[in-house]
Amino acid sequence: MDNKNTYKILGPIETQIVARLTYEKKSIITAGEIDCLFNLSPRDRKQIVFRLKRKKILQPIKSGVYIFSPLEAGPNGMGIDELLIPPLFFPKKNYYIGYSTMFNYYGFTDQLFQTVYVLNTAKHMEKVICGLSFKFIKIPETRMYGVEKIIVKDEQINISSKEKTLVDLIYFNKPVGGITEASRILTEFVVNNKCHLKKLVECAAYFPNITTRKRIGLILDASGISENILKPLIKSIKKTSISSLGTSRKGTLNQRWRVIVNDS
Repeated sequence: MDNKNTYKILGPIETQIVARLTYEKKSIITAGEIDCLFNLSPRDRKQIVFRLKRKKILQPIKSGVYIFSPLEAGPNGMGIDELLIPPLFFPKKNYYIGYSTMFNYYGFTDQLFQTVYVLNTAKHMEKVICGLSFKFIKIPETRMYGVEKIIVKDEQINISSKEKTLVDLIYFNKPVGGITEASRILTEFVVNNKCHLKKLVECAAYFPNITTRKRIGLILDASGISENILKPLIKSIKKTSISSLGTSRKGTLNQRWRVIVNDS
């Protein structure tokens, strides 16, 4: 799209808005900010936003929140870092970006995943935003831990810590090909000191899914981790009933982890 031609199809107020937002290097703008910056009535702003959306200068994220694409972005508009989207839906910060999004972030796998997973205590939905697929998964408060904050373009973003992501990997292992590959990744990070072992054990011990705790215990045992370090995890499953890691009750009973290990 030729910038000069684009300016010709923009009205005076539209031109003013585009120029101001470009100058201030805005990537996300709200309806309230537009009203305030340009002294618009809600009615006028609604009409202008409609026209700018049609011209792909504004792209909706949610009601009243838009991605701004400067003219140099071309006719398809400008993309945005996907990590900046989730905070807009959770002003109370009751979320974290996790699962396969973080598997790639921490180098568990080189595979690029198409869905951004947002674990939170309020919303359960799937949504495509500016061509990006987002899956909001509602979880109980008991799973809202092991969260770290990073800064992306001056914005504070909640993500799962490396240790919590390793726990989530064992629980949510399908994206990497299943439990065998997930176990291999966890073992690699443990034996090569690529994670904080005590933090990992603490995260695992607090995870509400008992089977996941037992699987991690077995993996850490096989990796040669001392019983002293494993104490919190061992204690967390001590009073649980004997369970099986497969569909059959046949296999070898592991007394420490109170689990029947199937050959499969």
